[in-house]
Amino acid sequence: MQGLFLSDDLGLQVQGHENDDVIVPEILDRRYVPAYLKSVAWEGFNFAGHEIKIVESTDLYGATVWPSALVLCYYLEKHEKELCMEDKSIIEIGSGTGLVAIVASLIGAQVVATDIEELIGNLQYNVLRNTKMKSKHVPQVKELIWGTNLDKKFSKSSLQFDYILAADVVYNHPYLEELLETFDHLCNENTTILWVMRFRMENTLLENTFIQKFQKHFSLKVIYDLPSLSIKLYKAKRCNCLK
Repeated sequence: MQGLFLSDDLGLQVQGHENDDVIVPEILDRRYVPAYLKSVAWEGFNFAGHEIKIVESTDLYGATVWPSALVLCYYLEKHEKELCMEDKSIIEIGSGTGLVAIVASLIGAQVVATDIEELIGNLQYNVLRNTKMKSKHVPQVKELIWGTNLDKKFSKSSLQFDYILAADVVYNHPYLEELLETFDHLCNENTTILWVMRFRMENTLLENTFIQKFQKHFSLKVIYDLPSLSIKLYKAKRCNCLK
C-alpha cells in the first residue's frame, strides 16, 4: 500500500506505508533485555546497525522508553536515505532516555537532545555511552523547559534546525500550551517536524484539542497509523494556516 492516502478522523491526509500487523511486530522486535541482570538495569535496542543500551528509571515518566520512541527510531532508520539526515541539524524535544536522539546521531545527523533538568544526567549518560566513537558528529545534550527562556536557550535569529523530533510529548500534563510555543519557536520555514503521538482513551479531548491548535501553525500529515499501538506518526511543516 505504498503511497496510498486514507482519511483521518481530524481531516488529515494519511499516507499508508505498511500494514499495522506487519510493521508493529518488526518495531517491537527491536527491543531486547539482557540475559543476566546487572548492577544497573538496562534495556537493549537494535537500530541503525548498532546495539543500543538504554538505562531507564521507573521513577520518572520521561526516563522510560515508550513505544512511540521505537516507532520514530524505526522510521528514521527505514527512511534514512529519503530523509537525507546525514549532516542535518536536528533537535529532539522531550528526549527522555535519549533513544531517538541516539539513532539520529548514529545515522549521521548533528543532534541536540533536550529535556528537563531532572532527566539530563541519565540522558547525557545514555547518549554518550551509545554514540562515542560511533557517530559522525558529537551529539549535544541541553536542558530545555518548554516555553521558558526559549530565545535565551535557542536564539530565534540563529536557529537553523532541519528537523524537530518528538515522541510521546502530548499526554495529560499542564504544559501543552508551552509545548506548542516551543514547537513554534524552534521551527523555521524549512524545518520538518517528525512527531509520534500515542493516543490514550482517557485523554481523547485533550489530544484532539492540541492537534487542532497545532494545525493553526503547521500543515500536518499522518505517515504511520498503527491502531494496535494507538500510535500515529505525523510529519509537519510551518504554514500560514491562521485565517
